Amino acid sequence: MRFLVLSDVHSSNRTIAWANRLAKEYGADAFIVLGDIVNFSPADWAEEFLNSLDLPAYAVPGNCDPPAVLPYIDRAATSLHERKAEVGGITFIGLGGSNPTIFDTPFELEEDEISRKLEPLMEQNAVMILHCPPYGYLDKVMGDKHVGSTAILEMVRQYRPRAVLSGHIHEDRGVIREDGTLFMNPGAAKDGHSALLDIGSEINGVLLDKVVE
Repeated sequence: MRFLVLSDVHSSNRTIAWANRLAKEYGADAFIVLGDIVNFSPADWAEEFLNSLDLPAYAVPGNCDPPAVLPYIDRAATSLHERKAEVGGITFIGLGGSNPTIFDTPFELEEDEISRKLEPLMEQNAVMILHCPPYGYLDKVMGDKHVGSTAILEMVRQYRPRAVLSGHIHEDRGVIREDGTLFMNPGAAKDGHSALLDIGSEINGVLLDKVVE
């Protein structure tokens, strides 16, 4: 299966047609949306955005999505927040929100809460669909400071997922592979960034630079 991966839309209406064009151009089968769909409000715009996508979507909320977005995501997509699902023969494990930030955003979780929510879901060789990255992986902000989640890092070390998808950190987009795990941050969709994820006998990912017009 091929997925067009988006994150950090932040209520940008112009991303809708652009994302649909990319999905068609690259032959995607579905979307993965890694949170921050809205920019704090209105919560119902998440449903509008997801309903406007031409393909099925798997989604989690971000730290800038108020918890009120959850029923709207549920109505328009397959919500993976605190859930797992089999997709193309692979287990997807999802968690939205982020660890605490300096901005006091509406969907933040303490590290021990992240652990409690993820632990019952985890299994070997899954694909993690997250908003927040694990500490040390595509999580650098200005000044080269790592701000990812230590709890997620512990889950990665313990369960060795096949892939870890996250957004949140606009300035550290990339795709890296380490110890058999693919880490991907597609960058902010509002800035014209996205990525492709291919899942077959192997998992591969590539960043796309098709700027929103």
